[in-house]
Amino acid sequence: MSERPLYAALLEPADLLAPLAAALDGTGPAVLPLDPSLPAARIEQLITELGPDAVLTPDGPRRTGYRPGRPAAEGTAVVIVTSGSTGQSKGVELSAAALLHSARASLNRIGARRGERWLCCLPVSHIAGIQVLVRSLVAGTVPVIADRPDPGLAASCGGAHVSLVPTQLRRLLSAGTDLGPFGTILLGGAGAPARLLAEAAGAGGRVVTTYGMTETCGGCVYDGMPLDGVRVAAGPDGRIRIAGPVLFTGYRDRHGLAAAAAADGWFSTSDLGSVGSSGRLTVRGRADDVINTGGEKVIAGEVAAVLESCPAVAAAAVFGRPDDEWGERVTAVVEPVDPAAPPDLAALRAHVRGVLPASAAPRELRIVGQMPLLPSGKPDLRRLRTEDPG
Repeated sequence: MSERPLYAALLEPADLLAPLAAALDGTGPAVLPLDPSLPAARIEQLITELGPDAVLTPDGPRRTGYRPGRPAAEGTAVVIVTSGSTGQSKGVELSAAALLHSARASLNRIGARRGERWLCCLPVSHIAGIQVLVRSLVAGTVPVIADRPDPGLAASCGGAHVSLVPTQLRRLLSAGTDLGPFGTILLGGAGAPARLLAEAAGAGGRVVTTYGMTETCGGCVYDGMPLDGVRVAAGPDGRIRIAGPVLFTGYRDRHGLAAAAAADGWFSTSDLGSVGSSGRLTVRGRADDVINTGGEKVIAGEVAAVLESCPAVAAAAVFGRPDDEWGERVTAVVEPVDPAAPPDLAALRAHVRGVLPASAAPRELRIVGQMPLLPSGKPDLRRLRTEDPG
């Protein structure tokens, strides 16, 4: 198999477009997008660990001086650094074929026509942001670059499509924004409460929820249904499994890890879910966030979703804390809609018991002014677990 050079890219989205196009058509090296705003020490650490041949900067390429642990395989176009909500950083290798299939299937599913533009307001060092650029290239357009989702910019393009995380959508709605100027709003990165989707529809938004991860080139299930060519199933352990042409090809410098994660052509995710007779996927929560309390198993993601359906809750995160009596106690961290009138534990317990078994009702509550989030839009569970609960 031929080897391919890998270049890290410390570039803004507009400057990354040309190197990305060359990576996709094979005329240039594979690219490893890194966030230029990261601390210098973190950038140096990633470059050391992932061993690119050079670094693309606004001033041009520079050699790293490091010997790559393993050159990118032929066909690799992009390497994305991911760690999920709790895991160790990995360099996920994505082929041009997988990225392009994902982009074309996405455009086809939402009915986007060639020439329609995309608004890019997510970090392009993450899969959701890089896929906005890939979709733009496939659509034959130049993306509109913005720090935040701007309906005015979308309107000036005749209704640009956009990818958002729930926090961005929630902030738009809190500001009373008319969502009509957007073409399609792809909403992913974290679960979306039904109330949020209803509010978005009322504000004129055409929202399509997406499920996926870096290893699947981002969202590969739209509104519960797999994109063309993608297959989903629930394994014997309840974990969601995904197969199809959007799967990654490996983890950089982690021999054997990819094979274990994608046995028999299926990628076994860290999420629990079920697939109905119609083929629709329902995501329950993360397998590693199951709380064992009083001999009962509680899925943290399900509890968080129920809490976010409470009118007084803007955002919620749930996890287990050690408890002498219960083994683990269900702990909820809540960002209230009205900071001056936050919900109390008794009210939230009653709300959860109305939907889930009594064992799922939180036994501990912490109110925060703003939920700490990862760049993907998911709650930063690692930070929440280690912060002083007092």
